[in-house]
Amino acid sequence: MRQTNNHVMTTDRQFVNASLAHGRQRSCAAICRGIISTILFGYTGPVAVRLWNGERVSGMPDARCTITIHDAGVLRELVLRRDLLRLADAYLSGSIEVEGDMESLFELKQHLAESELSYGARLYLLGQTLRLPGRTPQDSTRRKWVNRSAHSNTRTSIAHHYDVSNGFYRLWLDPEMVYSCAYFRDSSQSLAEAQRDKLDYLCRKLRLCPGLSLLDIGCGWGALALWAARHYGVRVHGITLSREQYRLARQRVCKAGLEQQIHVELRDYRNLDADAIYDRVISVGMFEHVGVKNYPLYFGTVQRVLRPGGLFLNHGITSENGWQRTPLTCFMNHYIFPDGELARIAEVIGAMEQAGFEIVDVESLRRHYTLTLHHWGRALETNRDEAIRQSDEKTYRLWRLYMAGCAHYFDGGSIGVHQVLAGHRHSPLPLPLRREDLYTNSKPIERVQP
Repeated sequence: MRQTNNHVMTTDRQFVNASLAHGRQRSCAAICRGIISTILFGYTGPVAVRLWNGERVSGMPDARCTITIHDAGVLRELVLRRDLLRLADAYLSGSIEVEGDMESLFELKQHLAESELSYGARLYLLGQTLRLPGRTPQDSTRRKWVNRSAHSNTRTSIAHHYDVSNGFYRLWLDPEMVYSCAYFRDSSQSLAEAQRDKLDYLCRKLRLCPGLSLLDIGCGWGALALWAARHYGVRVHGITLSREQYRLARQRVCKAGLEQQIHVELRDYRNLDADAIYDRVISVGMFEHVGVKNYPLYFGTVQRVLRPGGLFLNHGITSENGWQRTPLTCFMNHYIFPDGELARIAEVIGAMEQAGFEIVDVESLRRHYTLTLHHWGRALETNRDEAIRQSDEKTYRLWRLYMAGCAHYFDGGSIGVHQVLAGHRHSPLPLPLRREDLYTNSKPIERVQP
């Protein structure tokens, strides 16, 4: 009889606990519903919000992007900071899920920045957040601003981004493995074709021809070096600080049988031989790691190794406001590019001129980068399971978020990408008077021996 009574008491206790838990969940959902309705009052954008129980509390059923909140504590940070990047931290930790078009998520930023809450509404939100259970993601509290004097461009900082896994990058890059913006004829062109057009466009801008020597600073997986050697007959010296890129680039060069034309090294541009000299120098997608304070050294080194009468092409991302301390820049330096720093195009050109260069041509490819990022993002999402296998869940989430955010800011124009062609000041330049040669329909040769 005693055992029966104990069993009944245990069952009753479990029922009471379950009922209390259910009540707390309902209360928590009600609190979250009130907080979200207040924060998103008047919002009519493409983002919907729903709770862990499937309840949609904001937005339309067919919204382009849907945020599902799994941890109510996420709203505490959003209320206290009113910062969209707190949602980014929550997404990386799994406290929220984002379905659909992630780029639309960044459209919430303008609403959060511009919405004016009354004093009463702010008091209400503060009171409600104190009633929320759970803990907020901790990644945001560990984000630190990278000191600008610390742009040392070490192999460790480069490896943080580029040595994730060659297999990971191969899933969403084009067959040539070009990790910079493509060059599109129109939005319907495939990424593979646009990247081949971009490689050839770079070679045309440098007016490459058989027998010339080319230094490729930050050569990546060797796409440009292979294209320039195979189609234009030049001798290429490619340097990188990424061991993963170095190994694959060497393998690709050997497989192509171009060991006599292409030499790839694991080398810092600051450690180039004192007597090194090249007819052409190019840097594509590496410049973002240099750091503004290092511009004199960077451009001075290029100026030293470039033969008089040669050409230098610098392809890099720029920012309309420079690299100011903002939640976005802190996020990028913490998660994506530890040494990353962007400058205004005017600063870039000024630094090049101070180093002794004459600026010959400046071209913006901002819209091309938006299209490129859309291709990359779709391919990454399509290959989600394999991307996680090649890295991990957080890396997949991070790159998905990173590419969507970049696409948003490129599309809006706050960041851009510029190709700057230059030569030695007061030196003859190997250029025609007009640009017709850049836009001819002639195909690159299949293979030229120097």
